Parts: sequence; C-alpha cells; structure tokens
Amino acid sequence: MKLTFGKLLLLFTIVPFVELYILLKLANVTSAGITLLIIVITGIIGAYFAKHQGRAVIKNIQYESNNGHMPGNELMHGLCVLIGGILLVTPGIITDLFGFSLLFPLTRTIYVNFIKKYFLKKFETGSINFYTSDRF
Repeated sequence: MKLTFGKLLLLFTIVPFVELYILLKLANVTSAGITLLIIVITGIIGAYFAKHQGRAVIKNIQYESNNGHMPGNELMHGLCVLIGGILLVTPGIITDLFGFSLLFPLTRTIYVNFIKKYFLKKFETGSINFYTSDRF
C-alpha cells in the first residue's frame, strides 16, 4: 500500500472527526465530566506506560549494542513505543486503543513482525534503494 499525500490527508481529516463523534456519543451516554475524566486518565496512564516501556527498550538497545549486535529489532520496538505514546496523549478512543496496543510487548511484537515483513518484501522487489558513500 503506497501512502500518498491524498491518503494521508484523508486519514488526518477523517480520524479526528470519527474520534470526536465517538467522544460526543460517549458523553451523551455517560456525561461530559466522565468523558473528560476518561481522556485525562488514559493520557496519564499512557504517558507512564510509554515512559516505562521506553526505558525497557533503551535498556535492550544498550544491551544489544554492548554485546556487538545490531539492535534493529529493538529500534523498531522503540519506534512503536514512541508512536504509541504519541497516540495515547492524543484525545480519543481509537487512538488510545491503537496506542496501548503499540505499547504492550505482546501486541507490539506483532506490529514489529509486520513492519519487518513489509520492508523485506520491499527489499526483495527492489522498491527500496540504499545509497552509501565511502567518505572516510
């Protein structure tokens, strides 16, 4: 799937409207105060969990680097934790669910494996090119 400007624009306009619709429906079912409380609590819990998972990922990156291994897997986990943390501080139910799924190690591994397969396929088809320079 190729992400074009049009698809990204559509994503960044539709998702906030869907989030707002869900939050308004939730406020109608419960109350505005409870809805705001849910937003604040998920933001606080998400920030704490992202910080905790981020530290664990950094520790794993340092361990792999110190043992002479390339920490590629751990870097992808770090990217997932970063994106998950950003999604969790963004108000909304869908972004919170997706953000939490990026922070939990079990589900994060599924995303990392998907990303690896995606890039492996791109390498095999020649869709990704790397350019190097020996300036040393």
